[in-house]
Amino acid sequence: MYEKMSIEEVVENLKVDLKEGLTKEEVEARAKKYGYNEVPEKKENPYIKFAKKFWGLTAWMLEAVIVLSYILHKYLDMYIIAALLLVNAVIGFMQEERASKAVEALKQRLRINARVLRDGKWQLIPARELVPGDVIRLRAGDFVPADVKLVEGEVEVDQSALTGESLTVAKKKSDMLFSGSIVKSGETTAVTVLTGANTYFGKTTELVQLARPKLHAEEVTSQVVKWLLIIVSIALLVAFSVSYMMSINLIEVVSLALVLLASSIPVALPAMFTISMAIGSMELAKKGVLVTRLSAAEDAATMDTLCLDKTGTITMNKLSITDVIPMEGFTENEVLLYGALASQEANHDPIDLAFLKAVEERGISLEGYLQKVFHPFDPKTRRTEAVIEREGKTFKVIKGALNVIAELTKEDEKALNDKAMNFAEKGYRTLAVAMGESDENLKIVGLVALYDMPRPDAKKFIEELKSLGVSIKMLTGDALPIAKETASQVSIGDKITNAQEFRELVEKDPEKAAMIAEESDGFAEVYPQDKYSIVKSLQKRGHIVGMTGDGVNDAPSLKQAEVGIAVSTATDVAKGAASVVLTGEGLSNIVDLVKTGRMIYQRLLTWIFNKVVKTFQIVVFVVVAFLLTKKFIVSAFDVILLMFVVDFVTLSISTDNARWSKDPDTWDVKGIVLSSMLLGILVVIESLIILYIGMRYLGLNTDYNLLRTYSFSILFYFGIFTVFVVRERGHFWESIPSKSLLYTVIADLIVVTILVSVGIPGVKPIPITHTATVITLSLLFSFLVNDPVKYLMLRRKSLKSV
Repeated sequence: MYEKMSIEEVVENLKVDLKEGLTKEEVEARAKKYGYNEVPEKKENPYIKFAKKFWGLTAWMLEAVIVLSYILHKYLDMYIIAALLLVNAVIGFMQEERASKAVEALKQRLRINARVLRDGKWQLIPARELVPGDVIRLRAGDFVPADVKLVEGEVEVDQSALTGESLTVAKKKSDMLFSGSIVKSGETTAVTVLTGANTYFGKTTELVQLARPKLHAEEVTSQVVKWLLIIVSIALLVAFSVSYMMSINLIEVVSLALVLLASSIPVALPAMFTISMAIGSMELAKKGVLVTRLSAAEDAATMDTLCLDKTGTITMNKLSITDVIPMEGFTENEVLLYGALASQEANHDPIDLAFLKAVEERGISLEGYLQKVFHPFDPKTRRTEAVIEREGKTFKVIKGALNVIAELTKEDEKALNDKAMNFAEKGYRTLAVAMGESDENLKIVGLVALYDMPRPDAKKFIEELKSLGVSIKMLTGDALPIAKETASQVSIGDKITNAQEFRELVEKDPEKAAMIAEESDGFAEVYPQDKYSIVKSLQKRGHIVGMTGDGVNDAPSLKQAEVGIAVSTATDVAKGAASVVLTGEGLSNIVDLVKTGRMIYQRLLTWIFNKVVKTFQIVVFVVVAFLLTKKFIVSAFDVILLMFVVDFVTLSISTDNARWSKDPDTWDVKGIVLSSMLLGILVVIESLIILYIGMRYLGLNTDYNLLRTYSFSILFYFGIFTVFVVRERGHFWESIPSKSLLYTVIADLIVVTILVSVGIPGVKPIPITHTATVITLSLLFSFLVNDPVKYLMLRRKSLKSV
């Protein structure tokens, strides 16, 4: 109904004062009546989510083993396998719920904010607190948080997310803007008419829309599964063939074969990815980095190129006027006055604020001047302009890029550039201010130098990023001399390219353009569309690209980059497109992101490395021992029990004190598996040596049940000690494990040592001297033989981290 109503009718209907906004009491009353400006999110039933844990390849295989165990009357095996299935389901469900809550907590910190007029003052509040009657301010880059009626100003909006229209739509005074639209240009004051479930489209648009690309977790898991199944399938084929030739009842080995196959599938790897990235995301949140897509933290580990916006990231983003050159017939104060009249505080534009601050500091009064029309800065026009009324007369004031204003005023651009060059050599930004009664008689009144100082810590963090193997590219819309000066001050490099040169090559010779993007240290006079092209060009050269941005037009490049980083001052659109949002200023947060991402990668690599070694050891050791002794030296129960007691340790790797690597990481699963297999072969040989000692010198050859417990001990202790071998890419003593990992291992060792010494149904106790023999030999083999071999192997394969 509000679409057909006039502004006066809307104001009367909602009982609001457009100059003062709603009062605190009115807001409270309407909040009780209309509720929050949101629609409750539909969430999957937790019972259904838990039930899904019993559906899938791994669950099916374990369920098949339970059925076979029942058929073969191996009830103890059946109970243990059922317990493992249940525990895995419970742990997986709980960890996913915890990770989901962690991400939701981060999302709560990124909800849309709205600029609202209440009690006569403009305030920034969460959009969910808007009520009908609230007067709000919208500008380029904002999501429209509710259905609103425009009361002044004109805007271009993108309604594609709501209507499917690809072209922007012009909206003027008295038009309606619908919740979920995006303001592309212009600025407006509007009154809120409908909120929450009452909006035209039935919901409030949220800022954080989690992107769902194919995650590394899925790809890596599938590759690991493929390799492990190849290993297990070959080993089991040999076992089945030998069993057939020896006339062994094949039904007897089916249960063990299925368990070995199930044990080879990295059941916990998806959970390991989720837990590791959730923990990493929480660590980053404490440092001011909000991850809106869990995989983004891990993506940062592989990032080798980072495109940085100069303004606000490298520099302070707090412009101040440092020099003024008035033209003939004008004073410095007049230049600042006209520049301030072409500004508006409500925009929070840094240049506008710099002019307003300058006139305030100099005591220049703006009283008596009425700003009748105001057009904020637009990247297309590169200027702001306003129509001013004073004592019944109107005139126009404009401020903007020197070349743009020179063209408008038809003045000598070369002479102006000569004056601006002196500013540029100092790293200043030059703007021209013009005024006149109309567009035809505009005249430049002066040039103004603004300077955005590099952050005090920018040079230090850029050098640190470079030391981490990340190539830095500075992108700025400033002129080439200013870009070179800034790049020089923070040690980025001196190869700064004019974006015009790159822009032309993108169309004519994309390959050459990509080479220029790769070889350049930065780009000057960059337009928003250039950023997207630069990211694409770098990706064509095989780089994993990070991109910082803050504006509406940065959204495509933020979305295109593997690691899209919205800075703390970014618009809602930029934050929505990015996978990481910084809450602090400067580069320290990005350094934290890279380091934490690489720590997550190292934890995941440790888990995969350990899983492959452990699987190879279990399967090959069992099969080779069977070929040598004609006996299965471990039972299905033993293998399931082994999986049960070791799973706790492998999950706790996600909290380990991993060290970040000095270079960007890469997921070379084939290389990781082959390296793991080499270590696995060594562990199998050592396991067979310990088995031989037990059978030859400890008298285990005569008691099959004792031999099984002894073999179980070999597999367990090697599995535990191997964790400490593979968790460190250097020698095992070079870093200390986390308390969580260490305590879990100690608890595991105590429990299992008691278990094999005292015994439980299905596990016959062995003498403590036998257990001590296994512990001593597996400890010596792991740390005196396997660790040096691992160190040399990884060093040779360039997998060593530090």
